[in-house]
Amino acid sequence: MSDTLPPSDPLPIDEVIPALQAAMAKQGMAVLQAPPGAGKTTRVPLALLAQTAGRILMLEPRRLATRAAAARMSDTLGDPLGQTVGYRMRGEAKVSQKTRIEVVTEGILTRMIQSDAELPGIGLIIFDEFHERSVQADLGLALALEIRGALRADLQLLVMSATLDASPVAALMGDAPLITSEGRAFPVETRWLPRPPDASLRYEAAVAGLVRQALDEVSDGDVLVFLPGEGEIRRVEAQLQGTSGLTIRPLFGAMEFAAQQAALGPAEGRKVVLATSIAETSLTIPGVRVVVDGGRARRARFDPASGMSRLVTERVTRAEAEQRRGRAGRVAPGVCYRLWTRGEEGGLAAFPPAEIEAADLTPLALELALWGATDLPFLTPPHPGGLAEAQALLQGLGALDAKGGITAHGRALAALPLHPRLAHMLVIAGPNAAPLAALLAERDPLRGVGVDMLTRLKAIDKPPAEAHRPTIERIRLEARRLARMVPTARMPDLSPAQMAALAYPDRIGLRRTGDVPRWLLSGGKGAAMAAGQMLSGARLIVATDLDGDPREAQLRQAVAIPEAEIRALFTDQITWVDVCEWSRRDGKVLARKQERFGTLVLAERHWTDPPSDILARAALDGVRQIGLTWSAAARRLRARLRLAQGDGWPDLDDAALLASAEDWLLPYLSNKRSEADLRALDLTDPLKALIGWERMAHTDAQVPASFETPLGRKVPIDYDGDHPSIELRLQEMFGVTRHPTVGPRHLPLRITLLSPAQRPVQVTLDLPGFWANSYSDVRKDMRGQYPRHPWPEDPTAADPTLRAKPRGT
Repeated sequence: MSDTLPPSDPLPIDEVIPALQAAMAKQGMAVLQAPPGAGKTTRVPLALLAQTAGRILMLEPRRLATRAAAARMSDTLGDPLGQTVGYRMRGEAKVSQKTRIEVVTEGILTRMIQSDAELPGIGLIIFDEFHERSVQADLGLALALEIRGALRADLQLLVMSATLDASPVAALMGDAPLITSEGRAFPVETRWLPRPPDASLRYEAAVAGLVRQALDEVSDGDVLVFLPGEGEIRRVEAQLQGTSGLTIRPLFGAMEFAAQQAALGPAEGRKVVLATSIAETSLTIPGVRVVVDGGRARRARFDPASGMSRLVTERVTRAEAEQRRGRAGRVAPGVCYRLWTRGEEGGLAAFPPAEIEAADLTPLALELALWGATDLPFLTPPHPGGLAEAQALLQGLGALDAKGGITAHGRALAALPLHPRLAHMLVIAGPNAAPLAALLAERDPLRGVGVDMLTRLKAIDKPPAEAHRPTIERIRLEARRLARMVPTARMPDLSPAQMAALAYPDRIGLRRTGDVPRWLLSGGKGAAMAAGQMLSGARLIVATDLDGDPREAQLRQAVAIPEAEIRALFTDQITWVDVCEWSRRDGKVLARKQERFGTLVLAERHWTDPPSDILARAALDGVRQIGLTWSAAARRLRARLRLAQGDGWPDLDDAALLASAEDWLLPYLSNKRSEADLRALDLTDPLKALIGWERMAHTDAQVPASFETPLGRKVPIDYDGDHPSIELRLQEMFGVTRHPTVGPRHLPLRITLLSPAQRPVQVTLDLPGFWANSYSDVRKDMRGQYPRHPWPEDPTAADPTLRAKPRGT
């Protein structure tokens, strides 16, 4: 083949191809940044073919783009597809011994590397559309960099991207040359909304209205509309139906290939393509002059804590919006309509998150274990917590040993084109599990038809009218392929429910009490379904599809399972445990023996003689729930301790005391069983034990616990207020001419003087002043009320007393 490309229409990428060829010849690595429509996907591999020793492997993120890129390059060369240029993806390939350029989906590279790390016969790997940042692309690049550094210095690597911030990628590749192609083929005008859409208008209605506006204002060319998912596509399609002279073509990943091709091909009249993000990259849809961007994208978010993924609909990022805008200028000058105002543009995030930041890391963890290292040169390293959760799941499946090394079972799982959960099920249950594995790996073929998994399994053989036929066909083909990969079963004759339990041992659910259909899952999370479903009364289920809500997930697909089948499958994981815990609902310590599978309690009986230390710890949980209860004596002690407190003394606030309660309170709880017991507990002695003898002696000296009255009686001092205070009968202070103080600091006492009936008559910080001024008025009132008690004219000269005159005197 010559060094020049076959003749074709010029594209922007052509200007930088000589620089790219020179960089690859000199350094063997480069990063190519080119905007949408520049032509990098179909021009670059052909341009580098003559100077590449061996085959070129080009990775694409989507199956449709893989076929389309290979077909376009074959057309350019005038070759049949599968000769010089071919493609490979899971379950489908069109290659031959003559193939020099092989376009593959991203997971293919990982399998090739894990099979033979030297990649014999491969001279160049191209990572196309790397800005999409899939986990497989990130892993593939990290592995390829390791191979180039350790095994294949001659292996050439090229990363191509439309909107990625390319500098970090170039730095990761050892400061590889960064080559940029400027401009797109044709200019694109951007039109924003003059004001935000009417909040009362449904999203699909707003999009359909913008499409009609675009059709009215731009008279030439087809329209490409970006929507987040199939549901929105179908609803916008319904809104646009009946428009004269219009052909509407949906385009999303789950469609059969023929329908996808129809969306890319010519149509009668003006064509409106309603597409997901599948149309953002690598595809040129002939005739498109107008883009309508609905401004939303759907992404998978994985929660390691719950082990569940959920789809979330979010605003597009600026990078995605730019990608979509570029679709309008691929074949002619175009217009891009955006379903947001110009002022909202600044609020958009710059780039979408890398998949490795939000995805289930279990497949990645298995690949890393198979490779034998986790410290690969990732552009975005996997989160350690998420990776640890993934490794824990793999250990539970037997794919990793206790040290994190891969087991023989793990190698068997890695060889299958399935999530490790489903691969584990297939390896254990054998070919009979292939239909279920294919079903669980695909989208739901009976969306909106109840939640029973068995109904879907039966639909593979006998599809009902409401089944999605293309999905059923894909499931059938994949089931046949998977069945050939596992010819024998380790545990034959398992029921479908048992097979599902193998894949999801952490999602076996036990129904909670009550009328609402809710289950506790064996992994500790909760799940629920709408009332009235076929499975709503099932005691035990396996949840095979959930919406991922971290608090209580909604069941989208499940199967009932008898307890006997769980016991047969997980005999070694069902154990009796002793449980002694505080029950918030019952307000007491409950001691029970429970037969458990994960968090599920399959059977229970009373535990009659739990050790006292275990009882105390359960009671301590009760204290932490209801809080500390302070008696008057304990409250006074804490106030004294705070006044005497020095450096290094314990913090006596409730929060600090509860945090350290195991150290000071536990010995006093061994016989406490109920909330009443805990509230009656006097904290005085535990506090003294916490403080220690020396500090208590210091406290007693500095902040006395009581005041000794002239009669020798000790009255407790309350230190809670601004001044230490006491309460005592007025007559008990007769003869006292100096105001009482306490401690070495001579703190004045706030004295509440009481009547003989123990009612306050005066509060004073100046007892001599009270005797001289207010006492005479008090004496007049008190003599009439309490005539048998002494009320001398001069209280300073009287003897203190608590006695009254005998009756009749």
